[in-house]
Amino acid sequence: MAVEKMALAKAITASLRTAMEDDAKVLVIGEDVGKLGGVFRVTDGLQKDFGEDRVIDSPLAESGIVGTAIGLALRGYRPVVEIQFDGFVFPAYDQIVTQLAKMHARALGTVKLPVVIRIPYGGGIGAVEHHSESPEALFAHVAGLKCVSPSTPGDAYWMLQQAIHSDDPVIFFEPKRRYWDKGEVNTSAIPGPLHEARVAREGTDLTLAAYGPMVKTCLEVAAAAAEEGTSLEVLDLRSMSPIDFDAVQRSVEKTGRLVVVHEAPVFYGSGGEIAARITERCFYHLEAPVLRVGGFHAPYPPARLEEEYLPNLDRVLDAVDRALAY
Repeated sequence: MAVEKMALAKAITASLRTAMEDDAKVLVIGEDVGKLGGVFRVTDGLQKDFGEDRVIDSPLAESGIVGTAIGLALRGYRPVVEIQFDGFVFPAYDQIVTQLAKMHARALGTVKLPVVIRIPYGGGIGAVEHHSESPEALFAHVAGLKCVSPSTPGDAYWMLQQAIHSDDPVIFFEPKRRYWDKGEVNTSAIPGPLHEARVAREGTDLTLAAYGPMVKTCLEVAAAAAEEGTSLEVLDLRSMSPIDFDAVQRSVEKTGRLVVVHEAPVFYGSGGEIAARITERCFYHLEAPVLRVGGFHAPYPPARLEEEYLPNLDRVLDAVDRALAY
């Protein structure tokens, strides 16, 4: 078994390298992905090893990057697009929603569009304006797109492999505040399905459901609650579209309570969809309303205020206390 401890960002680098070694049709395209190795150095060394024809430094034009990737996919390639920061994806939103998401579905699968769009997302790094956003609900809402987000280096490695191998377009949200968190990566493992949730911590009193950057926060909440005798189950959703509602249902039927946590605003966020579906599915098992913890319905604040905006241990614990009080 090839087990190595590495940071989440380096796990993504290793995953890209493996995919490119295994399939000459896998290309990387984006702003500064080549000689610079990306702003977070995720693609560091790839252009040197695979050449400028496979690791392509693009112009500063996100719409053009995604449009080019769509054309490459139609010709049999498997392009992996890097969007430098979450806030930069919006110029490409038209291409993603009106072209990428629809061609595969409208052709009933006969036209394949194996495009992966990597987006570093979320806050917590003190970045300037337009460099910290959580736009996942905008993409999860669109039929024809798959949206996933790893929370550990091991998941980052394998989920990216699976996304690249998929014939569906996949939006791969990378939690940039967790890029430097280290964990074990088993490159010889047999991964589970891409869109299957995992239980990150077993518990009996309440379920915390999260994905990406908030999984670590929820694990910290569960550890703090355990000191006071409360057993919280932490469910890493891993996928925002499709959502593994069966896994959420199994957990809620066991614990009777659910709190959904994400960095994105609560208003029209993915937590609302989960709350509605689980209320339908688990009405007779729920002992309290499904509660949500997330960002506020306001433009993402300046860096000095982001800690007031982002969900933290205290805000999640407050929701846990409210749910347990019913």
